[in-house]
Amino acid sequence: MTKQPLNLLIVEDDEDLNKAYQMILSSQGHEVASVFDGKQALEHIATHGDPDIIFLDLRMPILDGIGFLKQFDATSHTSTIVVFSNYDAQREVDEAYELGADRYVLKARAAPKELLRIVDDIAEDRRVTSEA
Repeated sequence: MTKQPLNLLIVEDDEDLNKAYQMILSSQGHEVASVFDGKQALEHIATHGDPDIIFLDLRMPILDGIGFLKQFDATSHTSTIVVFSNYDAQREVDEAYELGADRYVLKARAAPKELLRIVDDIAEDRRVTSEA
C-alpha cells in the first residue's frame, strides 16, 4: 500500500523545534505548514482549511494550546490534534483532551521516528475509518 501524503500543521513557538519537525515530516512527502502560536494557527486554518493533523504545543505566547483549542472547537473540524509539552502538565493535558485533543506526546520523547510513527498511526486510523 502506498502511503498518502497528509496535510500537517505544526504549532510550536520554539523556532528550532518547529523547523526540525517540519524537516522530519516533509522528508516523508507530507505537506507541512508551521506557525508559532495559536492565533497564527487559527488564521492559517481559516485561510487554508483543516489540516489532517495539528501538532500543537501547549505552552506558547500570544495564544497557548488550551486557548487555541477553546477557540478551535474540535467538534466542528476534521483535524486530528496531537498536543505536545515538555512539562509535567497533567491538568493541561486533561483539559486539552476535554477540548478535543486526540493524543498527547511528551516533547522529550518525540524523536523523529516517534513523530513519523504517530503520523503513520493516524493515517492508518483515517484510512480504516473512511473504509468503514
